[in-house]
Amino acid sequence: MTSMNSTTSDLCKALLYPGSVALVGASDDTKKTGGRPQQFLRRAGFAGKVYPINPNRAQVQGEQAWPSLAALPEVPDQVFVLSPTDTVVDTVRECARLGVKLVTVLASGFSETGPEGAAREAELRTIARETGIRILGPSSLGVVNPSNGLMLTANAAFAEPDMPAGKVFVASHSGSMIGALVSRGKARGVGFAGLVSVGSEVDLSVGEICAATLDDPHIEGYVLFLESLHHGDKLQAFAREAAQRGKPVVAYKLGRSGAAAEMSATHTGALAGEDDIADAFLKDLGVVRVDMLETLFEVMPLAQKLPLAPRATKRVGVVTTTGGGAAMVVDQLGIRDVTVEMVSPETLAQLQAADIPGTAGRVLDLTLAGTKYEVMKKALDILLEAPEFDLVVAVVGSSARFQPDLAVKPIIDSAGHDKPLVAMLVPDAPHALAQLTQAQIPCFRTPEACADAIAAVFARRVPGGKAQPVQIQHPHALKESDAYALLDTLKVPHAAAATFPIGSPPAQLPFDYPVVAKVCSADIQHKTEVGGVVLGIQNAAQLGEAFATLRRNLQERAPGIVCDEVLVQPMRKGLTEVLVGYRVDVDAGPIIMLAAGGIWAEVMKDRSIRLAPVTVEVARTMIDEVKMLKTVTGLRGTKKGDLEALAHTIANLSQLAVRPELQVSEAEVNPLMVMPEGEGVLAVDALILQG
Repeated sequence: MTSMNSTTSDLCKALLYPGSVALVGASDDTKKTGGRPQQFLRRAGFAGKVYPINPNRAQVQGEQAWPSLAALPEVPDQVFVLSPTDTVVDTVRECARLGVKLVTVLASGFSETGPEGAAREAELRTIARETGIRILGPSSLGVVNPSNGLMLTANAAFAEPDMPAGKVFVASHSGSMIGALVSRGKARGVGFAGLVSVGSEVDLSVGEICAATLDDPHIEGYVLFLESLHHGDKLQAFAREAAQRGKPVVAYKLGRSGAAAEMSATHTGALAGEDDIADAFLKDLGVVRVDMLETLFEVMPLAQKLPLAPRATKRVGVVTTTGGGAAMVVDQLGIRDVTVEMVSPETLAQLQAADIPGTAGRVLDLTLAGTKYEVMKKALDILLEAPEFDLVVAVVGSSARFQPDLAVKPIIDSAGHDKPLVAMLVPDAPHALAQLTQAQIPCFRTPEACADAIAAVFARRVPGGKAQPVQIQHPHALKESDAYALLDTLKVPHAAAATFPIGSPPAQLPFDYPVVAKVCSADIQHKTEVGGVVLGIQNAAQLGEAFATLRRNLQERAPGIVCDEVLVQPMRKGLTEVLVGYRVDVDAGPIIMLAAGGIWAEVMKDRSIRLAPVTVEVARTMIDEVKMLKTVTGLRGTKKGDLEALAHTIANLSQLAVRPELQVSEAEVNPLMVMPEGEGVLAVDALILQG
């Protein structure tokens, strides 16, 4: 390995290329969990030194055993602690005293078990912080590197011999998943450059582990199996660097059906569910997030072939020897909002000139004639040059299983084209799949996985601006008038407003009637819940009555809450209302959200989320994703809203992510009125939490 800084180089070496390992609690019984790592290491031909530690035996599995770590003739590069939970803290402390670089902990029974376990975990964290030792786990099933025989794992799946090496590195929160990935990958002829069971991340996290391996020339891409986004800052730093280096990252994350994020003061926290934030987080960092486990094995060649770049179009062409098989692919792509383009007249003319048989509609159906090598090859040559396609899918029927040389070989022979070519085989055709995999052609067994992979690769985005960290301990709400003052600094437009003592309604206003009167207090975040809003006030007399109503409602519904002011604004009406919200998520960091506003905000959940800050260009794409805003795009003669002003407002509010001095943890404009084109947008309510 070259060009690593010393810290990442040391961690990568200890993790994947240790010269020596010690097994604390090694068992003589290979059927037991504590006996597997030694057996696997020897079976795989690990060339480094292996030190079984067992104070009760002179030998373990026919090799010399050592009574303790201190008795070893050298300090091992990595220690795998296989002994029970109650021994772990003392063992890790001993490792730190001896100067061990990395210790992996198999045992569970830490913070997930209650206060006693949480205390043990806190001790481990303290040891790591104070001594510099790196800890993998707890609940880690170990580390595997097929290239050098490092089968340092207790996962029973690794009993399988002849594990193929590859160029993809796997980091998984789930220990059992690394075994599942290996067995499934082997069946597809897919090998790995390394697999790490990350466990509970008491110290080392997915992001930090992967970042430490970025300079490893054996690793060309990453697969992540995620249960959470804990340590999101480390994961973000890794993903940004991987994107810059052109090393694809693919992720399968649990939690699509999980509960929404914990309710916050604003609607933004309730609407932006935990998985929605995770989805935006991953895609905004250039990560290919797949929905299906099977896609993990099939998508990497496509992610490598279709580099991460700004993409104006996502157009797919389909050529097939079986109309039914192609229809399944078209359906699956359609429900994922990926467009299958029709063959253009110009391309059709080229096909006809080349005597390509079949029909060209939504797909180019070659029928049985397409099972001839020269027919499929000519068709692929023309489609791969056609400017109307960004990617071409070849769907092959029964010949893929029985005569792969006819329709599969021309796909393999087209692998060198710059434009991505994908294969989907309708029958069970393991031999053809193996050939395609060997040729690094993205190939799929099901239309669902094929569409999942294509949609996921198209959906990733080039990482944008980076937020500046802000530490907010005890956020408090601003009263609405102060919120508007802060919006002014961000150039977020709002309706005119004036405040008056709650006991003294004004005789004159600086703007015309009709107006709205609202209680104005930092202690009242949701005014309607306390009867704190009076609408449609037409004159000074009604304004005096409104002030009296607000005082009465406060006494009845919010006794004890201090409110000395009333905020008055002119009544305004836009073409539509939206919600624009900003929030610092505990894992993902700052996010910006655009959603259908007003009474529909929580009902429709029609929204778009990005990591903040965003550019005006990104804000425009967010507007395109909110379906309700199609009603103000001028469709069928309807009035156009000022969507360009909305884009600028979204971008401006997102700048909170690079204004740490403002100490804002949440900011929400709801509703923000979208006025007719050329008239801008207006905030008519705002809630801001500041540290």
